Amino acid sequence: MYNILKLNKIAPVAIERFGENYNCTDECAAPEGILVRSASMHDMELPESLLAVARAGAGVNNIPLDKCAAKGICVFNTPGANANAVMELVIAGLLLSSRKITEGIEWAKTLKDDENCLKTVEKGKSKFAGPEIKGKTLGIVGLGAIGVLVANAAAALHMRVVGYDPYLSVGAALNLNRHVSIVKSLDELYAQADYITYHLPLNDGTRGSVNAETIAKMKDGVRILNFSRDGLVVSSDIIDGLKSGKIAAYVTDFATQDLLCVDGVVSIPHLGASTPESEDNCAIMAADEIKDYLENGNIKNSVNFPNISLPRTGDVRFCVFHQNTPKIIAKLLDAIGGNVENMENKSRGDYAYTIIDVTGANTGVEDTIKAIDGVIRVRVIG
Repeated sequence: MYNILKLNKIAPVAIERFGENYNCTDECAAPEGILVRSASMHDMELPESLLAVARAGAGVNNIPLDKCAAKGICVFNTPGANANAVMELVIAGLLLSSRKITEGIEWAKTLKDDENCLKTVEKGKSKFAGPEIKGKTLGIVGLGAIGVLVANAAAALHMRVVGYDPYLSVGAALNLNRHVSIVKSLDELYAQADYITYHLPLNDGTRGSVNAETIAKMKDGVRILNFSRDGLVVSSDIIDGLKSGKIAAYVTDFATQDLLCVDGVVSIPHLGASTPESEDNCAIMAADEIKDYLENGNIKNSVNFPNISLPRTGDVRFCVFHQNTPKIIAKLLDAIGGNVENMENKSRGDYAYTIIDVTGANTGVEDTIKAIDGVIRVRVIG
C-alpha cells in the first residue's frame, strides 16, 4: 500500500487513477508520494519515506528542487496539460490589449443612472477605440506547448506570427502552423512585433527579461502580454514605458500590487489554468506520473532528474539515484550480480539515474548498493 499525501485539493478524477493499492489522504506522517498544486513545500520537513512529488501544473517554484534531488526524491510536473486553457486566455488578452474592452465596461457601469444612457454611450465610445489584430504581427517568445498553440491560433486569426526559441524541439516545430516564421534573435522579433507574448519558465536567465533595455528595442506602441510568471518583467520599466507611450498596453495574468490600477495595465487574477478541463488534465497527468514511478521506477516529466522509461524484464528491478561520476555503474553491477536483462542510465547535471532489470540477482544487496560512494538512493522493485 502506497500513501499519497495531498497538499492541495486534487480533482477526484485523478485520485481514481491510483486504484486499491493507494491511500490518498490529506494527512500522513510517512507518505511515499505527494500531490501538490500551489502549496509551498520550502519550509516542509521532507520525510524519509518520500519518494516522489508530483506538481499538478507546470511551475515548480513552490518545491525545493535541490533539496529533493539531494535526498533522491523525484519531482514531476505536468507540461502541456493546461496549455489549451492558457492559450485561450492569451487570445483573450490580445483582444483586451487592443480594444480597451475592460476600460469600456468599467465606464459603462458609471452610466447606470443616466436616463440618456444610449446617447451617452454613442458620444463617449470613441475613447475606447482600438485596432483589430488581423494583419498585425505577433511575436512569441518561447515555443513550448503553450507557445505553439498560441502561434497556431493567432495564425488562424490572420495575424502574422514570428517566434523565437533557441531550444525549439523537433516535436514543437512539427506542430507549428507553416505560416509561422522563426527568427534567430530577440532583437529581430522586437523590431517586427506589434504584440509580444512571453511563454518562458522563470529562472536566473529569464528573470527581468522585459526591462528598459529590451523595451527600447521594441516598436513604438507595442502591446505586451505576460501569462508566464510575474518575475519576467521589471514592473517599474513597464510603468515608464506606458507613461511615455512606448508601450500601448500591458496584459498580465499576475495581479501584482505595483501594477494594479495603472493606466494601460490589464491585470488578470491568475486565471490561465483555471478551467475544470485544465485542472482535471493536470491532476490526471500528475497521478499517472507518480504511479508509474512508484510501481515501475519509470521517470517522465521530471524537473530534477533525467527521464527514463523502460519496459519491465527480469525478476527484479533496481532503481538507483547517484552522482554522475565515473565507474559507478560497474560498481552497481558488481554488487547486484545475476543476469542483466535490461539496463539504462541517464544523467542530468550532477545527478544520474540508473534502472537495471536482473534475473537471479544477489540477495540482500540493497545495503551494499547504498554503501557505494556516490549512491543517493536505491529502490528494489519486485
